[in-house]
Amino acid sequence: MMTLTQNCFETLRSHRLTAFSTRLTAVAIVALLSACSTPQPSATGSGRQDVTLRFEAQINGQPFRCGERYIQVGSKAATVTPTDFRFFVSGIELLDRNGKAVPLSLEQDGRWQLGNIALLDFEDGSGPCRNGSTALNTTVRGSVAAGEYAGLRFTLGVPFEHNHADPTTAPAPLNNTAMFWNWRGGYKFLKVDMASTGSAATAQTAGMHGAHAAGSGHAGSGGQHAGASGHGGAPGYSIHLGSTVCSSASPTVAPTVCANPNRVTVHFDKFDASRNTVVADIGRVLSSSDVSTNAPGTSPGCMSFPKDADCPPIMGALGLAYDGQMAPGPQKLFSVR
Repeated sequence: MMTLTQNCFETLRSHRLTAFSTRLTAVAIVALLSACSTPQPSATGSGRQDVTLRFEAQINGQPFRCGERYIQVGSKAATVTPTDFRFFVSGIELLDRNGKAVPLSLEQDGRWQLGNIALLDFEDGSGPCRNGSTALNTTVRGSVAAGEYAGLRFTLGVPFEHNHADPTTAPAPLNNTAMFWNWRGGYKFLKVDMASTGSAATAQTAGMHGAHAAGSGHAGSGGQHAGASGHGGAPGYSIHLGSTVCSSASPTVAPTVCANPNRVTVHFDKFDASRNTVVADIGRVLSSSDVSTNAPGTSPGCMSFPKDADCPPIMGALGLAYDGQMAPGPQKLFSVR
């Protein structure tokens, strides 16, 4: 059976022969060459095809880089320097031309992907990202039943059944303690930290995060948070998305339910894995937030807790209900390029 590539070049050869008699223009030949060179998913030889999904982190349309300064961020046009940008995705599906969802079976690489969960990590541990790691991961790799696919769907977050356990004994990437609150609260689905102009975070507010977390089952001590976020009590702003109001006997006991799961479903009707990239632009999430100040008596930025005046515009931009208010619309973090 002729492969797509063989068929393409056979068509090109026949057109070239025809060109001698019909004076086919060079433009047409170039167009055919371009079509033949389009990357195609590789077949695994078992009725499946390999797929690589590419992700890119941005701030206001500019590529994310540790130590880079970004201007005009948020509602008050603040200047920020990011110190972390990571997130978990799970339950990835490709959509065929009829809208049918087909699960992507992830490569079990022992580092970034486990089961149907993958960790994307855009910080490189340099400069202000020193609390991170040098390793980067900007792709999700797997295979899917052979076919033609036109769309993509995935979840920002970790499934409940894997979200509340001991990261010190979990396989990678769920052993990443920087992405974990505690057994009751589970993992940080999205972790973005930045230093900003103004006084969004202080030693006092960073410490208050730990006190608040102890009551809500979200995190360890304030000192641990300050170090993990990269602020260390310096001015900064964070978005830590995770499940909240999770019921259990103590922070070290897994809950049976969380009132606010806070997982984001991302859906693209048009997505071609061979051509497109999933862009995560945190600037779009922050467009209605003043990142240079912080609501009094709350954690720096938005840590997903209820009753935090900094959270409504952020949770809304993530397409999530918050504190009894319905989501104002679809998520704005992810787009296709």
